[in-house]
Amino acid sequence: MGTTQLESVPEPKYWHLRTVLSEALDSEFSVGEILPNERDLAARFGVARATLRQALEQLELEGRLQRRRGVGTTVAPPRVGVAVGTEQHAWPGAPEDAWQPVDSAMEVPPAAVAAALETGSDDTVHTVRRSRTSHGQLVATELLYIPAASVPDLTAIDAPSGAARARAVLREVQHLPLEGQDRAVELGSARADDARDLDRLPGSPVLVVTTRFFAQGRTAALSVATYRADTCRLTFGDSPGVEIHHTPEQRAS
Repeated sequence: MGTTQLESVPEPKYWHLRTVLSEALDSEFSVGEILPNERDLAARFGVARATLRQALEQLELEGRLQRRRGVGTTVAPPRVGVAVGTEQHAWPGAPEDAWQPVDSAMEVPPAAVAAALETGSDDTVHTVRRSRTSHGQLVATELLYIPAASVPDLTAIDAPSGAARARAVLREVQHLPLEGQDRAVELGSARADDARDLDRLPGSPVLVVTTRFFAQGRTAALSVATYRADTCRLTFGDSPGVEIHHTPEQRAS
């Protein structure tokens, strides 16, 4: 069986341009500064606009650039460290929880969520919406799905909607003995609702953290949290996490 000679594979034009642009961001631009338009940038570097867009999208994915509605493409500030999963034995809504409840309603969840919760395809569940702020900016939104079986004593809520209802659902679910949880992180694209809430463009890169909470031998709740990939650096455990800064010389090497 033959082997692939990676050394002989030429570097894609957009990747080379990404490296050149990254060095230019370090030496010529400051945080928050607006980049020239695509036509001017393509002319400066002698590339097609399609190649330029690929390079800009890659730098946005890496958190170096931000696309802002009505503004354009700007140089992004350093990512904010956001702790994820430091407490393994607490339900959402515990006193140390960093999330803020926004709303709650009874809704039919997506099919994949219904399968994870082992509810009927047409069964409604409590859908709690929450948001998370760090350093004064909104960094994530969450949909927390809780089947009615997890909160059987929640027969009446004074507030039919809003944050008060969300807090009532969260208080009730904490009566269950939490047996454990698991968590997965993957790269995704912002849906329309997420993009609007996070002030991003639809399709922008996001980090999706899915958490399952177990009680009484089943999945008692499921959280789908969407973090801004351009501003967030997710950390796990009790420490701030490892942070590595690259200098222009290191990027060019």
